Amino acid sequence: MKAAVVTEFKAPLQIQELAKPEPGVNEILVRLEASGICHTDIHAAHGDWPVKPTLPFIPGHEGIGVIEATGPGDTWRHVGERVALPWLGRACGHCDYCISGWETLCEQQANTGYSINGGYAEYALADGRYAVPVPDGVTAFDAAPLTCAGVTTYKAIKVARVRPAERVAIFGIGGLGHLALQYVRIVGGIVIGVDVEQPKLDLARELGADHVVNAKTSDPVEEIKKLGGADVAVALAAAPQSFQQAYHSLRRGGRLVCVALPADGTMTLPIFETVLFGISVIGSIVGTRQDLAEVFQLHKAGRTRVVAAGCKLDDINSCFDDVLAGKVPARLVLEF
Repeated sequence: MKAAVVTEFKAPLQIQELAKPEPGVNEILVRLEASGICHTDIHAAHGDWPVKPTLPFIPGHEGIGVIEATGPGDTWRHVGERVALPWLGRACGHCDYCISGWETLCEQQANTGYSINGGYAEYALADGRYAVPVPDGVTAFDAAPLTCAGVTTYKAIKVARVRPAERVAIFGIGGLGHLALQYVRIVGGIVIGVDVEQPKLDLARELGADHVVNAKTSDPVEEIKKLGGADVAVALAAAPQSFQQAYHSLRRGGRLVCVALPADGTMTLPIFETVLFGISVIGSIVGTRQDLAEVFQLHKAGRTRVVAAGCKLDDINSCFDDVLAGKVPARLVLEF
């Protein structure tokens, strides 16, 4: 099989011919049809975070494909079924987190495209218990971004407990942000889209944002305060400054939801303001298998629209360059 492999941090990925893997106990072999490109994949390939992947590895945690074979013990999936291979590759299944609906916090978890090989390949192995079925009516192309960008922002809006008519500021209208604003609209929130690129703000308007703020030409904190302040601010841009702006845009009783993971990012919070104004700061990681199933059902029902462009595995390094340069309107999806 052909695969894009990280052999050295911060070096270009290598396109290699590798042996097609064989499924082991509880595993399935998936023939990939599509795989989204997430900024997390770039962080992984650059070794940006404190816990680094073991070299060499295959990135990609938005893989969609058809099961070609099952290994011993797998009774959850069947050959011919289309499934998603999300960030949560597997978890222990029995710790406090797993049994209370927070499997994404399991300390024994393995992550697709990070600690186990992912979707930047023609074939991938997955734990059949954690692969999520893709329903009929959802294309592989759309399902790929939904598998991370979708479920991550869906979960963020869930944990923010957005109520109808609350003002929600989305900082970063890209692969995640263009879906986040749609989930806010589904639950009845009023959307404020914030970005530094005008085309992305135009996309936000097209998708139903009530207000947009260009953080390059104006102060987003001042502009959002003019609207009455945000009840919720969702930090999706991989820039520490945007987290600070998101925090200070909040009104009393507001909630900051931290999602993006900037390399070497830190955030300073004023204790006085946080306490006296009743501000909540919430960290939100990707959603569970159930969350992803709900994301797929919403898309099947026509409630969301995925904005993405197709690309090929051979072009993966130029794709990374385009993402880092901000040239991608929302998402890029590898098509096999």
